[in-house]
Amino acid sequence: MIDSHQHFWNYDAERDTWITADMAVIQNDFYPNETLFKSKGIESCIAVQASSSEEETLFLLALAEQSDFIQGVVGWVDLQQANIEDRLSYFSQFETLKGFRHIVQGEKDPEFLQGIVFKRGVRALEAFDYTYDLLILPHQLAAGITFCQGLEQKIVLDHLAKPPIKSGSIQQWKQDIQAFKELDHVSAKISGLITEADWNSWKPSQINEVIDVALEVFGTDRLLFGTDYPVVKVAGELDDWIAVYQSSVAALSENERAKINEHNCKNFYALD
Repeated sequence: MIDSHQHFWNYDAERDTWITADMAVIQNDFYPNETLFKSKGIESCIAVQASSSEEETLFLLALAEQSDFIQGVVGWVDLQQANIEDRLSYFSQFETLKGFRHIVQGEKDPEFLQGIVFKRGVRALEAFDYTYDLLILPHQLAAGITFCQGLEQKIVLDHLAKPPIKSGSIQQWKQDIQAFKELDHVSAKISGLITEADWNSWKPSQINEVIDVALEVFGTDRLLFGTDYPVVKVAGELDDWIAVYQSSVAALSENERAKINEHNCKNFYALD
């Protein structure tokens, strides 16, 4: 298996304000733990940015130099800067860098994804064979779909747009996400789901329901398995997430599971 979504950091309380007191279990440093993941059948991962700076991108690239466990990096660059092509040209020297992400879920402007400057920056990625990770919340799904409809490059929806499992009703999310059926250039990550449920009382059936929707919308050719480690730890152990994920895909064929577990990630991020 390949983990399409993992984070690493030197914990900094001033920088990492999103890691709140109730997430104390991840208020620590996290580095590649090859032994832990290989014991779970996960051979490698994609390292994804968690803070918005070029320093973050370089930090992850340095980790990848030190650890073969990291097969690719999704970094951060200011996609709205005028000289975006120059910055992408600079980063093109790093073979492990596969794409970029902007934390759109934190943007308060409902029109952010339709901004001409931002869209220009995302379009610029294609010429450098970079992918784009789309991180949005359920209320941003309509804008996210319009955004993706205006592009033809490789995009992956992180965490299935974070369905509101804890609220007890995913009906609106289920309805809104259907539009991705027609967007073949958009994939999605089955990751970060138990953290969208009640951290202390989530049930496997809630997660199974969400993954069933993902399979219906994206099919087995456009889904990527991910752990969202270490964030997943706020709602359970790594084993808990892997177990509920595996129960959700148990009815698929071995070939279909292999696509989601490994092959789709290799293809999307152009891993060697």
